[in-house]
Amino acid sequence: MTLFSSIDSVMRGMERRFDRLAGRILDSATVTMPMDAIRRPGEILLRLDVPGVDPGSIEVAVDRGVLSVSARREESYGKDDGVFVRERASGTFTRRIHLSEHLDADRVEAAHDNGVLTVRVPVRERARPRKMEITGGAARAISKRSGDPDAGGAAIAARPAGKEW
Repeated sequence: MTLFSSIDSVMRGMERRFDRLAGRILDSATVTMPMDAIRRPGEILLRLDVPGVDPGSIEVAVDRGVLSVSARREESYGKDDGVFVRERASGTFTRRIHLSEHLDADRVEAAHDNGVLTVRVPVRERARPRKMEITGGAARAISKRSGDPDAGGAAIAARPAGKEW
């Protein structure tokens, strides 16, 4: 028995104990794809890390307002390979993001570049901030009007210039 073979068996034993402990604590080895979410004018940009993943295994789908991203990474080892440290996860990874009704789920776009999946979700036109043009000489005031579902409880009422309410 050489020094390296004794270290190898100690490392394997430590890894088995750690895996058992982690499995009990986490109930399963759950791995997620790290993600950044950025709000830009007109869109939400999601960047997910998918290093070592075959781009052909990545699936992006939207179903009932939920964006799902799935990817698969496989590792293969030879018959004589003795893995004594395994920190990189393999298998299928899925990330689900609930989309707001203000986002346009029909126009989602995805691209993969250099181990990063970028998903663009446009904001619906009606949800985008906008400025209203003020025209004419009459001042306008916003007043509450209950029971008007089209106005969302608010209406714009015109007040002639120089007149009090």
